[in-house]
Amino acid sequence: MSKLWGGRFTKQTDQLVEEYTASINFDKELAMEDIQGSLAHVTMLGKCDILPAEDVQKITEGLLKVRDRIQRGEQEFAVGDEDIHMNIEKALIDEIGPVGGKLHTGRSRNDQVATDMHLYLRKRVVEFVDLLQKLQAALIGQAKENLDTIVPGYTHLQRAQPILFAHHLMAYVSMFGRDIERLQDSYKRIDTLPLGAGALAGTTFAIDRLYTAELLNFGRVYENSLDAVSDRDFIVEFLSGASLIMMHLSRLSEELILWSSTEFQFVELDDAFCTGSSIMPQKKNPDVPELVRGKTGRVYGNLVGLLTVLKSLPLAYNKDMQEDKEGMFDTVKTLQGALQLFAPMIGTMKVRKERMRRAVDQDFSNATDIADFLVGKGLPFRQAHEVIGKTVLYCIQQNKFLLDLTLEEFQQFSPLFDDRIYEVLQPEQVVNARNVYGGTATGQVTAAITRAEVDLSRTAEWVAEYQEKSR
Repeated sequence: MSKLWGGRFTKQTDQLVEEYTASINFDKELAMEDIQGSLAHVTMLGKCDILPAEDVQKITEGLLKVRDRIQRGEQEFAVGDEDIHMNIEKALIDEIGPVGGKLHTGRSRNDQVATDMHLYLRKRVVEFVDLLQKLQAALIGQAKENLDTIVPGYTHLQRAQPILFAHHLMAYVSMFGRDIERLQDSYKRIDTLPLGAGALAGTTFAIDRLYTAELLNFGRVYENSLDAVSDRDFIVEFLSGASLIMMHLSRLSEELILWSSTEFQFVELDDAFCTGSSIMPQKKNPDVPELVRGKTGRVYGNLVGLLTVLKSLPLAYNKDMQEDKEGMFDTVKTLQGALQLFAPMIGTMKVRKERMRRAVDQDFSNATDIADFLVGKGLPFRQAHEVIGKTVLYCIQQNKFLLDLTLEEFQQFSPLFDDRIYEVLQPEQVVNARNVYGGTATGQVTAAITRAEVDLSRTAEWVAEYQEKSR
């Protein structure tokens, strides 16, 4: 069977070349977007009197039939037809005859594939904003349940200062909030229509690009035809945003893995999100966070891979750019799986408050507050720091914690100590002493939760608006 583009060629394509250059095995993922773009394109061709109304109607009906077959899983795709665009056009011609070949009037596969990917990513970005805000809601729910739960805060994985567990969880709410902002901002670039740019220079037909953009709900069109077909910044930007999301998920995964270990026992993940061992019946393995942590690398790889593909490409389209899709699809699938699992996993997580409190009572994470106490008595901080260092060393040598010391023991290091030191050292006091904006004091964390819930409502409104726009 001859190619749709085969007029200039005198030989059939080598079978190995055909298999090597074909993209249908992965770009069939764009089938619905390809038909969506084609329906708008043919409608525009009719509106501009480039195609007669009867041809527009025939092509539209044929495209809808092809779409229905694809949705039912009845449409076969052939490697010989190279890509999703040629497969659909061939199916259309088989359905309605030679008039189907008029669909390609005024466009190229170059602007067609770029349009498909804009349509595809536009939907995915809204989906990911929705999934992220659901994860934020799960974290906020756990934070509200743990406003009285104190846990060691760490630096260098060493206990540093006691904090509210709610404060720790809200740190991730902030991280995912930035991820949402990045996706929402990237939507502006994704919401730009390349269709009508042709192969690289535009088209001789008097098309109406703005009308096509209106039909497809695009906010704007590319200003330069060369840029329109060669731009993949919007995919790089998505992959970059996805890499940051996975990095944040990976950090949280690492903490969940540590916290659920026997050594910590701070949390217990629900059985639905864990697996067992084939040989050790006592095991309960945190496989979901472990896999998310592991899959972060493949998302990074997809970003670096596309950047490398694009780094030396001359304008406009080059076959190298076929490599823009598999990494994008893989990242979408990887991110979907991670975010769909994380919200319910966090929501069903059991927090072991007593274990966390016991950890706080058996460390020196309240030491900074003793230094602050002495500073309040007029001692310079550097001298106070030295006093507390010696006090901690004494405790370690005596196998005691700070609250175990008598007032006489404290006063051997500084006469400025008095009975109030025992109040200062209580974990609740240590936490609530940090009553600054963004701090771990209960009032500050409660206010942070309130602000986050307001942001959640705004995000939900954005999702509802842009889900409709991106259909």
